[in-house]
Amino acid sequence: MDAHSRGRDDIDPADQWVLNPETGNYELRLNPSGPQSGDRSPSGSEPATGRTRRRDSLPEQSSRRRSQQQSPPQSPRRDVPGQRSRRAGGNGQDGGPGSGPQTAAGRRKRKQQKSRRKKALMWTGGVTAFVLVGGSVATYLLYEHFNNNINKIDVVGGTSGSTKDRAVNILLIGTDKRTGKGNEGYGDKGSVGHADTNILFHVSKDRTNATALSIPRDLITDIPDCQVKESDGSTRTIPGTPQVRFNTSLGQDDRDPGCTMKTVKAITGLTVDHFMMADFNAIKTLSTAVGGVDVCVAHPVDDKESHLKLPAGTSKVEGEQALAFVRTRHSFGNQGDLDRIKVQQQFLGSLIRKMTSGDTLTSPSKLYSLANAATKALTVDSGIGSIDRLKSLALDLKSVNPKNVTFTTLPVLDNPAEKVHATVVVNHAQADPLFSMMRDDVSLTEVKKEKKAAAGKQEALLKGSQANASDVRVKVLNGGAQPGSAQTTLTWLQNSEGVLKSENGGNYKPDLAKTTLTYAPNQADQARKLADIMGLPASALKPGTKDSVGLTPMTLVLGADFKAAGTPIAAPTKAPADIQKVEADKSICAR
Repeated sequence: MDAHSRGRDDIDPADQWVLNPETGNYELRLNPSGPQSGDRSPSGSEPATGRTRRRDSLPEQSSRRRSQQQSPPQSPRRDVPGQRSRRAGGNGQDGGPGSGPQTAAGRRKRKQQKSRRKKALMWTGGVTAFVLVGGSVATYLLYEHFNNNINKIDVVGGTSGSTKDRAVNILLIGTDKRTGKGNEGYGDKGSVGHADTNILFHVSKDRTNATALSIPRDLITDIPDCQVKESDGSTRTIPGTPQVRFNTSLGQDDRDPGCTMKTVKAITGLTVDHFMMADFNAIKTLSTAVGGVDVCVAHPVDDKESHLKLPAGTSKVEGEQALAFVRTRHSFGNQGDLDRIKVQQQFLGSLIRKMTSGDTLTSPSKLYSLANAATKALTVDSGIGSIDRLKSLALDLKSVNPKNVTFTTLPVLDNPAEKVHATVVVNHAQADPLFSMMRDDVSLTEVKKEKKAAAGKQEALLKGSQANASDVRVKVLNGGAQPGSAQTTLTWLQNSEGVLKSENGGNYKPDLAKTTLTYAPNQADQARKLADIMGLPASALKPGTKDSVGLTPMTLVLGADFKAAGTPIAAPTKAPADIQKVEADKSICAR
């Protein structure tokens, strides 16, 4: 209750807040001339606490005022200054401790404009403080809510720290485990959670493009040895298994997503930085959160296995229907897993378009639903296992335009060891160039002119005169290639290519993902010759700024992309003509 509500119009509401010189805080004063409200109890028997007493009831306030009027003056002390009054009286300050009785003769005209300014400031400050404090609390609670939604697994492998200024590889895994309400009829009844759907999402270093590579679950491959972390922090090695289905890289023999990440690296040569794993609920909740996803079928679908019913043309699916769409295979193509992969790619491309559309980004309710659904549906590695880290990753990758996101499928062949084809094997003739393009950040789509110009400038380093092989001086080091690669390369250069002025520099640390050749400006002709001999891409050339002196050699560091002496490292500039691919910004009808 303030002064106005007690019928006292002579007190400015802003003046009811006064500075306590002992604490340095502003406190609410209701008595215009008495000491600080917390300095004594209404009866004068309680010790001072230095805190402002609450106005709990009107009777108590009336009793307090009577008590204060009847009590004798207290011993001098450093009290809170009294409130100013609009009525002058006595010889003291307005409303101060030395003020005399106030009379009508001492009445002054109100400074109405000043009072209004004070009221405005008081209300503005109060409302602002409320909004800021309330907003901060709400933001904190929302942050904690999303943070607590996230499930994470601490795996051996992957990377930590910032993803900026380097290419990023994220493995998306969909399991066939029957977890979550309403999922009893999906997947394998007794599944431990195999890697049913697998997409390696590679984002280029300059963030202009991305490639989403689907890996068939029925691919026959070698599962390498892998380590899993126990609850006590120790690690346990799970022996690898040769020539089995790819989907057993997860769940089988207690393998965790780190084992799947390691299997993907063994197949593609790309180090997987992070994983995101989802069960059946992810498709249902994410599609619902964005208000449905547009899909297209070339003919009416009535699938008895997945229970999907759709008319020909474009339809909007969400929830159970969205899950049925991505699980349908008997109604499309040859009714196998490879055609179901195409349907899944179509769905994900449409989901990406919907998530990045203005309709979603400008709707607070959709954004909340999407964030809530995503954090509940996903299990991630500890490297991105918090809202802050996921947000940092998202902000880093947000510049990739959907039109430069290409979905493709690992090129495969029917397994020649089977009479009845149920599994597939890698088609290396098509897959190896594709892997090389991904490792070298070559987009499967046309990207902006700035990148083309930069690539053209780098390619110019290979143009010009070349030195004789016998004049090339180079030191060869192993910086991530197979053990012994430096020596075998040196032997090959000297005995087969005539590069006699070469030497073994030993090992280079830290390991590099890609092979590099560092040279001085006056060694450019030697660099072009060695690049021609080794089959180095233009991106491997690292020219210096100062000329070399004397017999200083160039430095060749063999990175993880180096396969063998005589095997070119240069990535192709175009993907094989007949591989399956589709851009995320295009809508394709499933057939």
